[in-house]
Amino acid sequence: MPTTSLVLTLLGQDRPGLVDSIAQTVAEHGGNWVESRMAHLAGQFAGILRVDVEESRAEELTAAIQSLTAAGLESVVHSVPVVAAPSDSPVVRLSLVGQDRPGIVREISRVLAAHGVNVEELNTECRRAANSGQEIFQADAKLRLPTGFSVELLRVALEQVAADMMVDLSIE
Repeated sequence: MPTTSLVLTLLGQDRPGLVDSIAQTVAEHGGNWVESRMAHLAGQFAGILRVDVEESRAEELTAAIQSLTAAGLESVVHSVPVVAAPSDSPVVRLSLVGQDRPGIVREISRVLAAHGVNVEELNTECRRAANSGQEIFQADAKLRLPTGFSVELLRVALEQVAADMMVDLSIE
């Protein structure tokens, strides 16, 4: 039977058993939980996941997920009939650490966008430095470079911005 992928975004007050209720709903409607990213942010549960399901049951599963709003969970469901084939263009990891200040993500993302680099995954956090107590910003990203764009060109472009922001970065 033909399948489709559903990409779900979920947001609600975090509580024990929340992921289980989502997993139960997916399983009850014939879905296969393929991949996900979930986090606890400021007391809220935030998640994105991809579920594969038979095309004939996609609408039923979508309705079931959306019915979780009665339990305080907001959701958006996007149907993706064909999963895009992975690109052959290079993937690199970017790590950045520096004293927190407004605009770090904006400055880095501006450089990436200007060079056609796609942000496939981005994780950020602020934490207090053990020795000084200052807020430290840390970002880790998975980036897909456009065809013909080298890691060295990306490094040069990002290092110019990093020097102005006084952050350390590494690209692997």
